[in-house]
Amino acid sequence: MIRFVTLFGLAVFLAVSAVPLVAYAAPDSEPSYGAELEGFEYPYPVSEFRFESQRQPLKMAYIDVKPAAPNGRTVVLLHGKNFCAATWEGSIKSLSEAGYRVIAVDQIGFCKSSKPDNYQFTFQQLAGNTRALLASLGIEHSVIMGHSTGGMLAIRYALMYPDAVDQLVLVDPIGLEDWKAKGVPWLSLDGWLQREQRVSADTIRAYERATYYAGTWDPSYEPWVQMLAGMYRGLGREAVQWSSARLYDMIATQPVFYEFERLSRPVLLMIGDKDTTAIGKDTAPPDIRPTLGNYPVLGKEAAARIPHAQLIEFPDLGHSPQIQAPERFHQVLLEWLKNPTAGPTQTR
Repeated sequence: MIRFVTLFGLAVFLAVSAVPLVAYAAPDSEPSYGAELEGFEYPYPVSEFRFESQRQPLKMAYIDVKPAAPNGRTVVLLHGKNFCAATWEGSIKSLSEAGYRVIAVDQIGFCKSSKPDNYQFTFQQLAGNTRALLASLGIEHSVIMGHSTGGMLAIRYALMYPDAVDQLVLVDPIGLEDWKAKGVPWLSLDGWLQREQRVSADTIRAYERATYYAGTWDPSYEPWVQMLAGMYRGLGREAVQWSSARLYDMIATQPVFYEFERLSRPVLLMIGDKDTTAIGKDTAPPDIRPTLGNYPVLGKEAAARIPHAQLIEFPDLGHSPQIQAPERFHQVLLEWLKNPTAGPTQTR
C-alpha cells in the first residue's frame, strides 16, 4: 500500500428537475476536467491510498489536515453523491482550527479516486475501503461525519465497525426513508445512465438551488457546480457517467433505513428542514411525490429510532447547511463534539 500526493479526482451528479434561476456569477469559460478531475485544484494537498479490491488495483484520494494545536481526536468526512472531499473546505478549516485532525475521503467511483469499469458498488465495500485507508494511517478510531449519501455510508460504517467510531454525525443524510417501499419505481442501470447523459451545469445549478440551498443562490456555490459539470464536459465523461449510474443504483437498492436501532454510538442528526431530497422522486406517481423527502418529519422519526441521538434542525436551510450557513452549522457541530449527550430536538 502506497500513499503519495496527487492532483487527480472526480465528482458526480444526477439532475432531476428544472427550476428558474436567480442571477449567478458565471465563469469566464466552461472548464473541462478529466475523468479523475484532472485540472481541478483542491484547497488542500491530496494524497493517494493505493490498494487492491475486486481483483484490480485502485487509488483512493484523500485530504489529511493535521491541526496546529492537536486535541488528539480525528474527524473523518464522507462526501455526498454530488460533492467531493474539496467541498468540505469550510468544515476542514473549522475542525482543524479546533484541534481535530481531519481526513476527507474521495470514495472509489467519485471525485479524485479510481472509477473502475467493473466494480460492485456496495455501501459495505465503500465502508471497508475507508476502514482500510484509516488503518494504513494508524487511525484506530475517529468521529465519522457524513453528508447526504455520505450519511448512508457513515451509518453503514458505524454498523460494521462500532468500536472504531467515537461519535457519528449525519448531515441531511439521504436514506431516512425507503423510497421503493413508498412507491418509487425501479430504474435499470441503462435508465440511470441515460439520465447521467443529460447532466449539464444548468441542470446541476437548478437542482442544487432548489434542494441544497432552499431556493437561494450565492456566487460561492458556483465552483462546486463547475467542478461537477466540468467532468461531464471532459474526455472522460463516459467513465464518469457510468460510475455515477451504478452508484445511483447502489443508493436506490441498498437501504439503511431498517437498521437505525442498531446504532450504538452517540449520533448528531443535523437537518435542514427545507431539504426535499429523495432519490427517484421525479419518477414516482404524482400522488406519491409530495410524500417523499419531507425532512422535518423524516428527521424527527429517525431521531426517535436512533439510540443516543440528538436532532438539530435548521428551519430555513436546505440539503447542505454546512455550506449555506457555515458559522451556525459549525458552532453547533463543535459544541456537540465536546458534549455528545443526547438531548431534545433543537432549532438553530
